[in-house]
Amino acid sequence: MKILLLADIHSNWQALSVIKEEFDICLFAGDLVDYGTDPIPCINWIREYSTTAIRGNHDHAVSQRVSPKTGNGFRKLAAAARPYHWKVLQSAHMDYLTAMPVTRQVTLESGSFYLVHGSPRDPLDEYIGPDARVWVHRLENIHADYVIVGHSHIPFHLDLGRTQLINPGSVGQPRDGDPRLSYALIDNGRIELKRCEYDIAAAVDQMRESGIDGEAMELAEYVLKTGNPPSSANGG
Repeated sequence: MKILLLADIHSNWQALSVIKEEFDICLFAGDLVDYGTDPIPCINWIREYSTTAIRGNHDHAVSQRVSPKTGNGFRKLAAAARPYHWKVLQSAHMDYLTAMPVTRQVTLESGSFYLVHGSPRDPLDEYIGPDARVWVHRLENIHADYVIVGHSHIPFHLDLGRTQLINPGSVGQPRDGDPRLSYALIDNGRIELKRCEYDIAAAVDQMRESGIDGEAMELAEYVLKTGNPPSSANGG
């Protein structure tokens, strides 16, 4: 069985559309929308091809019409992109985002999987990087062969003994210094973190054409082209 793991697409269709892996199951760990400006094909793809998809903090914010907080960094980008989502998304798209569960546990032929965007303690908002000691504590009450997370936009795999923890990284907005889109694959039990180039210039052009400009557009272009957050970054 081949399982495709995705997270943090952030309305970047240019990135998502180049993933050509064959797979039997697709598990999505949240943040389908926001930051980018091409949400409809991304939502349609996840609706059609994912077996299980959970809610990220940005899916929640868009579907519940949460006004972005004022500030610099990613808050400024969300403030520019989120109203565009509310303008172009139809009720069916908003209903899909609203219906996404916050966590989900599923059992497949290859084992049991627990999906959460942030962490079990704070499913939408807690950031945890590849720190095994912290994750062992957070997962002490979670019983699953695999735990799939997102939110940090940084890919990693931790063998915690009874659990394999996987963050597939970000499809649409990597922040680990590598601008190539990131995802993971479990192929008959073998875990692989993968990267793939995509047309970043086309993604930037699409954002400009949607009406994003000024400092927000400069920030988006910098992050997409470098794979790094700005020094003033806040948000996930």
